Amino acid sequence: MYIPPHFSELRPQVLQRIMRAHPLGILITHGGNGLDADHLPFLFDPGAGTHGVLSAHVARANPLWQRCPTGTPVMVVFRGAEGYISPNWYPSKHESHRQVPTWNYEVVHAHGILTVHDDPRFVRGLVGRLTREHEATEPRPWTMADAPPDYIDTMVRNIVGLDIAVTALVGKAKLGQNKDGRDRLHAAASLRARGHLELASRMEDADG
Repeated sequence: MYIPPHFSELRPQVLQRIMRAHPLGILITHGGNGLDADHLPFLFDPGAGTHGVLSAHVARANPLWQRCPTGTPVMVVFRGAEGYISPNWYPSKHESHRQVPTWNYEVVHAHGILTVHDDPRFVRGLVGRLTREHEATEPRPWTMADAPPDYIDTMVRNIVGLDIAVTALVGKAKLGQNKDGRDRLHAAASLRARGHLELASRMEDADG
């Protein structure tokens, strides 16, 4: 990934915030048939291993877990806030007309080593953790106990767990840091007026 110095994001707390706020990662693998990508919701444990551990699961019918055995190097891409920026949103455009359209965004690339867990106990624990994470804001959170035990047993047998021991986190935050502060903040206000609140907030907080 090309990262100009002013767009480089190195702060672990920011990278982890992006991964947690946008947990549907793109797991990129390379096997005998070339590149492939799977879209999976991940849990991230920053305290595990050297740089943290990502966990997810795939359907047993998905050939990924057999095509990419334990020890395979992989990468997971997490896309954060993103959106189109019109040059008309920059005050300086109306003065000099020296602005062009662009796209602002946050992204994290997590590099790591895959471990496959074809183990019902591991999978059951992982599903429980994923459920607690994503049901936490529901007024009556769903739990695995809400479904018949035999149904859950069948579902667990039909999925395979994955762990990725993270070896490096690479972040990029293109939020208008290369623009004049007046232009950046006015573009953020234009995004906010259009309902793109997350990207607007990130741009407002970025260094001008």
